[in-house]
Amino acid sequence: MKIPSLIAILALFSGALFATEKNVIFIITDDESPTLGCYGDPVAKTPAIDAIAADGTLFLNAFATTASCSASRSVVMSGLHNHLNGQYGHQHSYHKFSSFYSVTPFALPRVMQNAGYRTGHIGKYHVAPEQVYRYETYFKASGRNAVEMAEKSKGFINAESDKPFFLYFATSDPHRGGGKDETSELELKADLFGNLPNKEFHKGVDEVFYDPATLPIPHFLPETPETREELAQYYQSVSRIDQGVARLVEILKEADLYDKTMIIFTSDHGMAFAGGKTTVYEGGLRVPFIVRNPYEEKRGVKHQGMISHVDITPSILDFAGGLDPETNAPKKKKNYKALYKGSELAKDNLGPNIEAYHGKSWLSILGNPEAEHWETIFASHTFHEIQMYYPMRVVRDKNYKLIWNIAHDLPYPFASDLWAASSFQAQYQQSLDAPYGQKSVGEYIHRPEFEFYRIDEDPFEAKNLASNPDYREEMIRYQEKLKAFQEEMKDPWIMKWDYE
Repeated sequence: MKIPSLIAILALFSGALFATEKNVIFIITDDESPTLGCYGDPVAKTPAIDAIAADGTLFLNAFATTASCSASRSVVMSGLHNHLNGQYGHQHSYHKFSSFYSVTPFALPRVMQNAGYRTGHIGKYHVAPEQVYRYETYFKASGRNAVEMAEKSKGFINAESDKPFFLYFATSDPHRGGGKDETSELELKADLFGNLPNKEFHKGVDEVFYDPATLPIPHFLPETPETREELAQYYQSVSRIDQGVARLVEILKEADLYDKTMIIFTSDHGMAFAGGKTTVYEGGLRVPFIVRNPYEEKRGVKHQGMISHVDITPSILDFAGGLDPETNAPKKKKNYKALYKGSELAKDNLGPNIEAYHGKSWLSILGNPEAEHWETIFASHTFHEIQMYYPMRVVRDKNYKLIWNIAHDLPYPFASDLWAASSFQAQYQQSLDAPYGQKSVGEYIHRPEFEFYRIDEDPFEAKNLASNPDYREEMIRYQEKLKAFQEEMKDPWIMKWDYE
């Protein structure tokens, strides 16, 4: 009988030990803008998230690729733009959008499992098909109570295993829902944003209530009592998330795992107000993005680099040691055609061949606030709900931003909850000339084919330069950038340059 050498035994032991010291918790909220204390918000009470930012890296220029829930989450969980992952809109019910099966070898839960991780999911899922985005363990809790979600995650985090864990933690807050605030004296009542009526408390949560009169008004919203009341509900929902994050941190520290776990905090896209969610304006695409890597020496970094949601999967896989830097693809990539061979799924179009991630890892730049990441970022929108057809394509850098409203002849379609929002209806019911953020209601609904902004001088997108002859050559240059990106992504809407 051959006796293993001491070196071999120590190597085996140290490998298992090292594995358990590189855990990941990825927190993604639902419809949240950078309304956090660490981003300079003057009223937000978010001490737990702020503490993570103070001990990590806060990205000041982080962007979703699309401001629609399922479409965005498919990018987050694949590292691939919608044009090649195939999910253009909502997954649930009659909407029926889903990703291609060829995404499987790149999908976040699949590649983390291949890299030796236990994978767990709690909260909002909202992508399809499950065969592509499959986690090993699913557990349930109210998505409106992040404290309860944290408690339900404790067993998974503390499980005895020589494998590290990857936890996908997805709240339903601060999404709209739960009815109207019937205590309001206004005719148009604010949405509750998941808060309980009559200022009741979610179980285990010390609810934080906000005075509408004290709240800052985002640049894309109107200064009205209705807006203020809705923002008060939104901020309360945001603070409830923070308490769940605080409990997660406690659980990690109790298990001596806090300094062995990377924590990432972001949102699928901007807040659920007209001018934010479902748009490709800054209010829709700008997201909070915080990373605490326990192995990064430089902490409390405020990073200027532009990053995108498409970077998330390759960055997490890089931390796990499973990313091939030469191919920008997983080191262990299973044959998806063999995986589905002989099943009913094989009868369908499995999707395009995919060679590499579209995003790139930001892991190496976390401690360097001046490091560049992307010189140019791209975004798109095609559907939200299936009846909301309004394709838009975007190219943006630190100087200019071009929006192509492909279906500009159509009125801009509203998500049902955004249309019913008191903050919008209060202005819409006045007239199309009523002010709404930087635009009128009519300008918000009826958009030009192109919008071109000098984003470094006009961060609120107030002045469209598309028809200004002084910027004609510059706009053409950005149009060519956009065309090249669409061609690279095999975007079917590229043909719209030649007709319609």
